[in-house]
Amino acid sequence: MFLKRTCDIVGVLLALIIFAVPMAIVALAVRATSQGPVLYWSQRVGRGNGMFSMPKFRTMRTDTPVVATHLLGDAARHLTPIGSFLRKTSLDELPQLWCILKGDMSFVGPRPALFNQDDLIAARTARNVHSLLPGLTGWAQVNGRDELTIQDKVTFDAEYLERRSFLFDLRILSLTAIRVVGAAGVQH
Repeated sequence: MFLKRTCDIVGVLLALIIFAVPMAIVALAVRATSQGPVLYWSQRVGRGNGMFSMPKFRTMRTDTPVVATHLLGDAARHLTPIGSFLRKTSLDELPQLWCILKGDMSFVGPRPALFNQDDLIAARTARNVHSLLPGLTGWAQVNGRDELTIQDKVTFDAEYLERRSFLFDLRILSLTAIRVVGAAGVQH
């Protein structure tokens, strides 16, 4: 755990150096193309099913219901003018570096559930996945992302719980970089 936390802190500091300018550009673009705040803060479920606030660059209009994107029906009509681009490039996720620095998240772990995703939370709790720190990316993310059913996500998350190691985290980070470049598994 100490090694993982140390790597998270060093990784965040390096990422902030690399992504400071792109983050500033994205913030300006969000502000210029839509009404509302630059960041969207959502209540997420963390380790031990505790709640924390997680920021993203806002990709949806401010009047969008607070539900998982796949439950919106026609999610595309809720997107801001640059929302689809931010999601496909995963640039909307960069503010989560703050949560990693705070210790609410790690670079690798199961993606944090929304507070109202009761079925996902219950399934993860039944498999003890709730004992893990949520991640910016995870084993389920690199194996399907938005395309996975809840049961499939939980299966991958439970596999991560069993296999977690420094080398496995490096593998997941490498696969994440490949998936992000190809925008693989992003539906909206």
